[in-house]
Amino acid sequence: MTNLQKIFERIDGYRDEIIQVQTDLTSKVALGPGNGGSGEHEKTDFIRELLEAAGPDVVEEFRAPDERALDGYRPNLIAKWGNNLPGPTVWVLSHSDVVPPGDLSLWESDPYQVKVEGDRVIGRGVEDNQHGFISSYLGLKAILASGQELTRPVALAVVADEETGSDYGLRYLLKQHGELFEKMDLIVVPDGGDEEGMMIEVAEKSMLWVRFTVQGLQCHASTPDKGKNSLVGAAVLITALGRLKEQFCLSDALFDPPMSTFEPTKMEPNVPNVNTIPGRNVFHMDCRILPNYDLNDVIAVIKEISAGVAGKLGLEILAEPLHVQSATEPTPIDAPVVTSLGRAIKGVIGKDPKPIGIGGGTVAAFFRKAGLPAVVWGTGFESPHQPNEYCLISNIITDAKIFASLYLGE
Repeated sequence: MTNLQKIFERIDGYRDEIIQVQTDLTSKVALGPGNGGSGEHEKTDFIRELLEAAGPDVVEEFRAPDERALDGYRPNLIAKWGNNLPGPTVWVLSHSDVVPPGDLSLWESDPYQVKVEGDRVIGRGVEDNQHGFISSYLGLKAILASGQELTRPVALAVVADEETGSDYGLRYLLKQHGELFEKMDLIVVPDGGDEEGMMIEVAEKSMLWVRFTVQGLQCHASTPDKGKNSLVGAAVLITALGRLKEQFCLSDALFDPPMSTFEPTKMEPNVPNVNTIPGRNVFHMDCRILPNYDLNDVIAVIKEISAGVAGKLGLEILAEPLHVQSATEPTPIDAPVVTSLGRAIKGVIGKDPKPIGIGGGTVAAFFRKAGLPAVVWGTGFESPHQPNEYCLISNIITDAKIFASLYLGE
């Protein structure tokens, strides 16, 4: 039996430990102030104890000032092994904060008390992002427990505030302590993926959120000629905005879906009763746009379409960009982190993974913006932010083996 096989055998025996660590982490509620909590302190303290027990060369906490949080800061933790070894560092960055459970009536159990059903662990945060942390931690623990020597540095980072913008998490670290990371490092963010663990996310689309305010004239529904129906205006505008798909129609096979998307989403309430023609309607559009396009060009077309509908119907229409985030340079599909992780995945699963681009946003974008190639990867990602969030123990075990292979350069 090879050393790697012995490590895998050890990881196969971690079921009880996975359940226990999931139980402990889930009970330590890590809601940021933006989500009605006081921060990630208790959870981070527990994680620090776990990591210190694994004998790192370096353990350091970086406190991002946040007057809303407990003791006025948000905790960000890093631990590093093999600090004096040559070669790039393998970084795995997870986040400690979770989202609120939402409507408790939709949960079959207490969201902060783990429930185990066979291979499934249920509770808030068990997938997002405790799965990523536990698999990266246990992969390293198995190596160290087996007596195997690391051949290159390995570092685990656990950051705050991922769920509400990362201003007090990764963005803070990159701004205030950017020397922690080097361009040659292999950076993995285990916070996304597919059920088979075959997708390595290397790129993200640009993001644009727009609010449309359609202003007409309210009147009684029995005398529509006395008013200007803003709901009709909103409907016509939504249809007219379909032109965006035709004008920005390029396709890129790297991304899933391969084209830009322009989707009307939230509609705000207008009038409370049926027999009134509304004089004001507000709706929103979520746009995920291929990096080929300049967002300023998209915004210009949106405003042109809005002005055309307004002129035709005699309405006032205001199109306001609420969130504008241009795509960063993608991580090259032949970057060392992509090829090294791909080799580790194939060694465990037996299949070649596929580099992809996505429409969603992840903290990997902050790494890429800082010139640091990073990827997002994990096995199984169906339930985050949902009632009865769950992860599979078998997925954590598989991912721990892949991380162990990555750490050893296998």
